[in-house]
Amino acid sequence: MKITKIVITGGPCAGKTTAMSWIQNAFTQKGYTVLFVSETATELSSGGAPWKLTRNNREYQLQVTKLMLAKEQAFEAIAKTFEAEKVLIVCDRGTLDNRAYMTDEEFRYVLEQLGTNEVELRDHYDAVFHLVTAAKGAEEFYTYANNAARYETIEEAIASDDRLITGWTGHPHLRVIDNRYDFNGKMMALITEISAFLGEPRPLETKRKYLIEYPDVQELEKRPNCQRVDILQAYLKSEIPGETVRIRQRGRDGNYVYFKTRKRTIDGKRIEMEERLSKNEYLELLMQADPELRPIRKERYCLSENGLYYNIDIYPQWTDQALMDIELYGGEETVVFPDGIKVIREVTGEKEFTNPYIAGRR
Repeated sequence: MKITKIVITGGPCAGKTTAMSWIQNAFTQKGYTVLFVSETATELSSGGAPWKLTRNNREYQLQVTKLMLAKEQAFEAIAKTFEAEKVLIVCDRGTLDNRAYMTDEEFRYVLEQLGTNEVELRDHYDAVFHLVTAAKGAEEFYTYANNAARYETIEEAIASDDRLITGWTGHPHLRVIDNRYDFNGKMMALITEISAFLGEPRPLETKRKYLIEYPDVQELEKRPNCQRVDILQAYLKSEIPGETVRIRQRGRDGNYVYFKTRKRTIDGKRIEMEERLSKNEYLELLMQADPELRPIRKERYCLSENGLYYNIDIYPQWTDQALMDIELYGGEETVVFPDGIKVIREVTGEKEFTNPYIAGRR
């Protein structure tokens, strides 16, 4: 059995309710048992306990977060009793959504009371898909009619959407789906992104990589929509020709999550399969790392801007350059670069700018 837990988030009137129906139909047909964890804040509001009535926000947000985690744990425990081979747990919002409605001090209090940290709370989901509010680029469709708990003006909806993206920035698998499409196109883009994450082949051209000038790190650190994560990754030997297997430690300030990823290219399509590891599993595999490839350390700056998600990788051995990659919905999409980033040239597909090559493979 494989259980995958994802978050569908987004600003007010972004299409989340309809998205759940699309996900149910699409992935049931693909052989998944699909479970849905309902939106906790809406449940509380409908039950007479809305956020806007509280006079103690940090306690309110603590209870919301506790309830969200308890619901998720119940769904995961029940899923393990199924005979299904593939289970997809879809969370209508995740715990980091609450971050958008707290001050830094309130958020620290919630973390302390839960006995956790931001990395663990954010990254215990396998992937996060953010649907941008209709208030950004599709204002004529912004409505209160489909959610009695909605109260935000267009301006407030835009601000809320920005805060939500900022809260999730830094997650290893965050995808932002904006309003460049009509509504059906937006839903199709969501299904395509989820399918790709679950291991469906995707064209190589959907990831574009660029060699850039060494960025202004202090300026990046100041951006609210940018988060630094520290990455240590090593490579394992594979018995499958052409397959790359890596293990990765990802996080910061002593708080880490661990992954094992297999990558292959078949008929021009990239297949990527990833699983979460415990710390002990990671350390055991680290002892089996390919001795011909040295481990890679890098600082990654995850930046949400222009409706895209950029990974800017800084390697300790480089002092005048860095790498930036962008995940796109299609190979023909126009690329927009972040403010302040100076691109030297595109290096998509160039072997010498791949991590295995940097690790020592020739």
